Amino acid sequence: MERKNHSEGGTAVRAGWPWTGKTIRLASASPRRLALLQQVGIEPQVWPVIIDEHPRSGELAEHYVARMAQEKVRMALDPGADFALGADTAVVLNDTILGKPADAGQAHRMLTLLSGQRHQVLTGVALYRLHNRHGLTRVVATDVWFKELSTQDITTYIATGEPMDKAGAYGIQGIGAFMVRRIEGSFSGVVGLPLMETLAMLSELMED
Repeated sequence: MERKNHSEGGTAVRAGWPWTGKTIRLASASPRRLALLQQVGIEPQVWPVIIDEHPRSGELAEHYVARMAQEKVRMALDPGADFALGADTAVVLNDTILGKPADAGQAHRMLTLLSGQRHQVLTGVALYRLHNRHGLTRVVATDVWFKELSTQDITTYIATGEPMDKAGAYGIQGIGAFMVRRIEGSFSGVVGLPLMETLAMLSELMED
């Protein structure tokens, strides 16, 4: 495992929250997770990491996303911040994890499978307080229903390039919203970081 170049920046959270004055390190290069944290007033240190993201043989999806989140955050425990945050998102259809497509053909196959179906989006979140290495891990599940997709729908969407870096080959916060009939659960969790649960974890660790 190795860590990519990272930003030593990161400013404290805005006043008014229990974690005011604390610095949070985000063990991710995801622009979506960064934007979600910024949405609630957090400007994290961005600390991209590289890990082996292959599921283990027979590994359940909820165990997989929890393990990925934990492995990411463990690579961001160096001094220089108050908290370290890692997250991982998987799209799951009939107990099968759909990762990020390797090419357009794989994206087409994934979207064809999801067409007209209900699937789950699981996001594992791991949050550690650095001074005592006390951590919490949660998995948040959201049900997502897709409309029936035509071949033209799928081909046109893939041509936008949006599916290529996203689990399950779609982005609910982007053009991919046209495929989503409804959801039950955390919208931000589908995007990549369930905000309500993450902030609740942060509040809990503040009591340490």
